[in-house]
Amino acid sequence: MRASLIQIGVNEDESVDSRRQRVAGLVREQAGADLVVLPELWTTGAFAYEAFNREAEPLEGPTYEAMAKAASDAGVWLHAGSIPERAAPGSGSAAGDGPLYNTSLVFSPSGELAAAYRKIHRFGFDKGEAVLMGAGQELVTVRMPGTTLGVATCYDLRFPELFRGLVDAGAEILVLPAGWPERRRAHWTLLAQARAVENQAFVLACGTAGTHAGVPQAGHSIVVDPWGEVLAEAGPDEEILTVDLDPAKVAGTREQFPALKDRVLGLRPPHDASSSSSSP
Repeated sequence: MRASLIQIGVNEDESVDSRRQRVAGLVREQAGADLVVLPELWTTGAFAYEAFNREAEPLEGPTYEAMAKAASDAGVWLHAGSIPERAAPGSGSAAGDGPLYNTSLVFSPSGELAAAYRKIHRFGFDKGEAVLMGAGQELVTVRMPGTTLGVATCYDLRFPELFRGLVDAGAEILVLPAGWPERRRAHWTLLAQARAVENQAFVLACGTAGTHAGVPQAGHSIVVDPWGEVLAEAGPDEEILTVDLDPAKVAGTREQFPALKDRVLGLRPPHDASSSSSSP
């Protein structure tokens, strides 16, 4: 299985429409790959908060149309990264416009939408994405020939329970588009390897290059195998990272080192002896 991660450079001088068309061309150039992955919020930049509302689009908007056609033209499975999605009116907004979501789109080689994932863990604490966008509620997997993808986005990488849920749903390849900042690049690499090792799965983590609203991006998209070995890693600039994977390695790793079988679920919280009442 050949996977290509397109680490897009987001330049604020390039219009969203120009970048959309340029990226569609890059996807078409990956004909012959099985899976192509784009980064998070590459149309606007993950930290360009002021652009989210302005550039938000319906699920089947211009990015959907451009990426569906590019996937079909190239004959590839395409994880098209994520867009600022404006949901339909009446789905939670008091002002009439629908709420925003950070939504990933996955297309089949025929250009049909195979899955949409609304990011569950929003970054920003009390600002930015965390207050501008709604939170997704559902885990998403995508069945490809010979394997199953588990879909997550950027900040999700810090929450291992999400990935356990994806593995329990059958995921063998964990795909993570991101707009990760350079100042926390060490965490990016460490967490990508940790998610691969603990879940005995491939991790394909695709980031952006450039600077979003003054925030330098980490780049360094990375592919990690089920043993935690880094198979390929990009540099800091726009780059296409292509690697051949053997999905059978997931089952082989889990059979050779069956750690997932030793999981203990449903543990009780610690007993607080100081709060217990004594029998007379």
